[in-house]
Amino acid sequence: MTSQTMTAAAAGTWTLGDLEINRIGFGAMRLAQSGEAFADDAVPGDRGRAIRVLRRAVELGVNHIDTAAFYFSPLRSANELISRALAPYPEDLVIATKVGPGRDPSGAWIPHATARQLRGQVEENLRQLGRDHLDVVNLRVVGSDSIAERFGALAELREAGLIRHLGISNVTPEHLDEARAIAPVVCVQNMYGIGVRPEHDAFLRTCGDLGVAFVPFYSIAGDGRQAGASGAEHEEVLAVSRAHGASPAQVRLAWTLQRGPHVLAIPGTGDPDHLEANAAAGALRLTADDLAALDSLHRRGA
Repeated sequence: MTSQTMTAAAAGTWTLGDLEINRIGFGAMRLAQSGEAFADDAVPGDRGRAIRVLRRAVELGVNHIDTAAFYFSPLRSANELISRALAPYPEDLVIATKVGPGRDPSGAWIPHATARQLRGQVEENLRQLGRDHLDVVNLRVVGSDSIAERFGALAELREAGLIRHLGISNVTPEHLDEARAIAPVVCVQNMYGIGVRPEHDAFLRTCGDLGVAFVPFYSIAGDGRQAGASGAEHEEVLAVSRAHGASPAQVRLAWTLQRGPHVLAIPGTGDPDHLEANAAAGALRLTADDLAALDSLHRRGA
């Protein structure tokens, strides 16, 4: 499939609360560094190239960007790059960020933020992005403990007008129930993709029933996570790729989007060519036979 004339609008839209977005978005994790994200030897990415990628993403119809204040490397911050590239922001651009984890200036991870510390993290994102409010804030969760106190603190910031909508990330169905009892939840961000956490299939469907967006991360990289895709690929994915003249990454994105109209995609890249291919994946429609083969691979946990 060609990508030159295809935009993020081809995948259709979803509404986060009162914010309508195209289902193909952009993840900013890889903007600030080259190589594996968060690696001890991470080096700054090319600033000019990152800015060009962000501006091109918006030209391609991307109006949902996922970021975090802890996406940084020496000399580079994803939030700073977003502000530099896109401010003053387009009216329809939705920027979603995450709080909970943190990193000190050296890059070392800081223990999960307390309810009191979350306000500082929200304000840090506001300052870096140059905004007076944040469109969507996801509470990133580590472990299975109660999130009531921390999510409640974010709900108070929402009431104060610093946050428009709330989401949760890396969570269980029990976390979603707990959060929804406190304040509206517009999205769930969890690791998910072909062969990645097939046990979350039912959770994905539950989110759809509740009108909550399901936003997979690492849907292309899978178990490669921050390091990116491994380069090896399963024959089922390759067969579908050949049949459609698409790349394996496009097939993986298309399969994810076809899991439900509430499923969003936030592939990240610092490569302009990969960006165009990712946007074009929203136009790829897999057949029933394609889906049967890929679903079988998924259920095997490949």
